Amino acid sequence: MSTQLGQPKSTVPKFGRLDAALADVKSAMQRSCSYLLSRQHVDGYWCGELEADSMLEADYIFLHTLLESGDPERLKRALTEMMRYQKDDGSWSLYPGGPGNISLTVKCYFSAKLMNLSASDVHLVKAREWILANGGVVACNTFTKMYLCALGQYDYDAVPAIPPEIVLFPNWFYFNIYEISAWSRSILVPLAIIYAKKPYKKIPPEHSIDELFVGGRANANLRLQWDRKNRISWRNFFIGIDRLMHWAEAVHLRPVRKVALKRAENWMLERLEMSDGLGAIYPAMMNAIIALRCLGYSEDDPQVIRARDEFEKLGIEQEATPDFPHPTFRMQPCMSPVWDTGQAVYALGDAGVPRNDPRMLKAADWLLSKEVRHKGDWAVKVPKTEPGGWYFEFNNEFYPDTDDTAQVLLGLSKVDNPRERYQHQVVQRAIEWEFAMQCRNGGWGSFDKDNTKMIFQYIPFADHNAMLDPPTVDITGRMLEMLAAHGYTRADKRVEKAIQFILSEQEPDGSWFGRWGVNYIYGTFLVLRGLEAIGFDHNEPQVQQAAEWIRMVQNSDGGWGESCGTYDDPDTRGVGVSTPSQTAWALLGLLAAGDDRSDSVAKGVRWLLEQQLADGSWDESMGEGAKREGIITGTGFPKVFYLAYTLYRQYFPLMALTAYQRAMERAA
Repeated sequence: MSTQLGQPKSTVPKFGRLDAALADVKSAMQRSCSYLLSRQHVDGYWCGELEADSMLEADYIFLHTLLESGDPERLKRALTEMMRYQKDDGSWSLYPGGPGNISLTVKCYFSAKLMNLSASDVHLVKAREWILANGGVVACNTFTKMYLCALGQYDYDAVPAIPPEIVLFPNWFYFNIYEISAWSRSILVPLAIIYAKKPYKKIPPEHSIDELFVGGRANANLRLQWDRKNRISWRNFFIGIDRLMHWAEAVHLRPVRKVALKRAENWMLERLEMSDGLGAIYPAMMNAIIALRCLGYSEDDPQVIRARDEFEKLGIEQEATPDFPHPTFRMQPCMSPVWDTGQAVYALGDAGVPRNDPRMLKAADWLLSKEVRHKGDWAVKVPKTEPGGWYFEFNNEFYPDTDDTAQVLLGLSKVDNPRERYQHQVVQRAIEWEFAMQCRNGGWGSFDKDNTKMIFQYIPFADHNAMLDPPTVDITGRMLEMLAAHGYTRADKRVEKAIQFILSEQEPDGSWFGRWGVNYIYGTFLVLRGLEAIGFDHNEPQVQQAAEWIRMVQNSDGGWGESCGTYDDPDTRGVGVSTPSQTAWALLGLLAAGDDRSDSVAKGVRWLLEQQLADGSWDESMGEGAKREGIITGTGFPKVFYLAYTLYRQYFPLMALTAYQRAMERAA
């Protein structure tokens, strides 16, 4: 992406080197702390908006069309929001500046027609040309095709089968549902109910998308195609299984279907309790609403009402602005209060906000109130472990994750709580839970232990590229930092095993892959922070090679940036427009590697100071008017879904300036 950040500069003067300008760094830190504290909710937490692609608005329109519900004015505003991000070539992309995505573009095109845009509309003409040039509807992923089936635009017997019988497989069985990722599990169980019930709503002919099938829908080959080059392959094996399941559906050979549907229903209802919707994430919540209606739950059933209310809470009404003089409505993929609060408390405490400051204590108490005390899906693999830890959202009791838990523990380490004994007990429970979740190879995944069966990638409905939750170096790096903050050292065999896992994953150029943030800058900074904290010598070649890679990919303006495109093309790693969050990550990585005197660090700090706004904040927007978008630095699922954490640009620069100040004071 070559578009420059569309943001005003602060009044901080430009410097050649910043080694002696600690007063300016401290001033920037103070303004940053003030701004961040001003964003704290009265209840003690922080929660920045999560920005994602237009699929959320497209699916919102689809859902309400299928269920004949929704506020007509809100749906119009959702359409306005969706249409403003169409690319010049007619497509929609997963991230600003990225290439068009076929599934997303088909969804947006269809949603526009459902909202009565004509096929002759210039925007849809361009979209249709792009879609046909890129394979048409048949090239979409399974989830998209399933939604199209519900409105009669695809055939249920041509989509990969998602039979509800999968919930009947015992936990010891190789293909049981607990061997796929937690997010896929919460999406697929209600989707299996939908597949079994096969909802269908007839729509007006003018809303049809038959024109998006290359050669026409009647001539399109909708079924999965065999891999003819590699006849003996897992793909062909699973396609064969899929064909067999479709045959069984056709002849009604489903002896345990009723039992399976009841098990799936109970599984879903159980996880709707103590959570803000199923899994507290957009696609699972939407699927759950449809699944409940398919199971016969009425519009006024308490379960349906609650599921819909939680779903609608993800929406944000946007009034007209000078940049875009039309009111819009957009959806968030979920909410991030626990994550943002853990990060904010840590950044503020590290920057010098007193450990007993009432605002810090209020945040700590809010975090403590969110501790998980019930066993969730994770307990299938670690049944003898006491519940502990934290989830990402406001309420999601079945799905705590190791990354949020580590960050909350880092945040709590910066607070002196009057309830010292209670906080200590909570912390110890969480640490024990974290160790129980450590994978065989020494690393940590996010929601489950040893979720690594690669064979699941070949299942036909796995084309959303997110079936597994393997150990990652970014989470493991944060884990090392957290453990060090609570007194653990390399003398602990579990810690040493984690270090060896990290070292084994280093790329030839010295960087590390970032699973949960974009991308190699994110992975590398977290690894270096973890290694430094746990006492790994920064003179070791692995550390210095990583630091040299960071210096090597610095932009000419002094900042760092990296595009989501690096997941598709790793050769472009470290390439992208400079952003405050990624510049902060790079600086944190270099400082953790012992580099506090290089030109790279000096220029990076200068860039952050120059980009800070007068109110102490940083901006990460690109474009103007209708195309004003936030640069994406967060990763949901590589190659499939990305998101912008709007508070990343605030607490990470503060952390970087704090680390720089500390390094300069040590050197003085």
